[in-house]
Amino acid sequence: MNISNKRVLVTGADGFIGSHLVEMLVKEGAKVRALSFYNSFNNWGWLEAIDCVHDIEVITGDIRDPNVCREITKNIDVVFNLAALIAIPYSYIAPASYIDTNVNGALNICQSSLDNGVERVIQVSTSEVYGTAIYVPIDEKHPLQAQSPYSATKISSDAIATSFFNSFNLPVVIARPFNTYGPRQSARAVIPTIISQIASGKLEIKIGDTSPTRDFNFVLDTCKGMKMLCECDAAIGEVVNIGSNSEISVGDVFEKIRFLMKSDAKIQIDNKRLRPKKSEVQRLWCDNTKISNLTGFMPEYSLDRGLELTINWFINNYNLQKYKTEIYNV
Repeated sequence: MNISNKRVLVTGADGFIGSHLVEMLVKEGAKVRALSFYNSFNNWGWLEAIDCVHDIEVITGDIRDPNVCREITKNIDVVFNLAALIAIPYSYIAPASYIDTNVNGALNICQSSLDNGVERVIQVSTSEVYGTAIYVPIDEKHPLQAQSPYSATKISSDAIATSFFNSFNLPVVIARPFNTYGPRQSARAVIPTIISQIASGKLEIKIGDTSPTRDFNFVLDTCKGMKMLCECDAAIGEVVNIGSNSEISVGDVFEKIRFLMKSDAKIQIDNKRLRPKKSEVQRLWCDNTKISNLTGFMPEYSLDRGLELTINWFINNYNLQKYKTEIYNV
């Protein structure tokens, strides 16, 4: 499949990764329908910030509603399902909301895609489903461990999508990105949390545990991986990691950012930001052999280059003022 001229639906298009994916798909020649979460302000989230917003069809709605899903998947060739609640701390507070959005939402998208004859569904997963690494690097056969209500719902939504492939031959691909970062990311994530606090002049940077390691990936690499998996017929029915095949601790990422921003800031551990002991995922390191073999995917952005681009975006005062650096963003 070539994405050019395909009619593509992106759910969660108003979010961080979704807005970047929309931009990439438009550049590739796709005809994009973008689902933005309905609100009375008619605000389209990060879609408001992209240059190609007038080249896409924006629809507001909610994937928790099967009627909405049935309508938005009509006359669509490809669905990228990114709509999800993703903040782990909030999943401790409101787990039922995560089931409604992540699990029932995936069910609604799969059922509607099946009914409307969609040619390809990309269900976007997360490395959090693996939990703390039992072995590294983590390949797609690694056991799944529900260490938070969020990860439990993503395990479930992936299983729903896989079941539609096995039961009804719905052409599904489970794209499983590791930790994505970049411009427009929410301050609930560690990299924008660090950058935005330093950019606002703080010298004591409040973060949680600095010891966990992550496989960080610049957002354009993550989007490229999703697009390549969509275009790969051999990926249908498969679960495929998207990552860099490297790991770095949160503490070392802080030092990189501090150096790039020429800051004397120090870490201040904020207990409110610590996960429950058994819920913290201590180590994530992606084995990207499968996606490389299937599609030829290789990351284009080094961590240093990605951080530079992200920092440059955040230090623009127009962007920085959108972030409330004085409070903890759950």
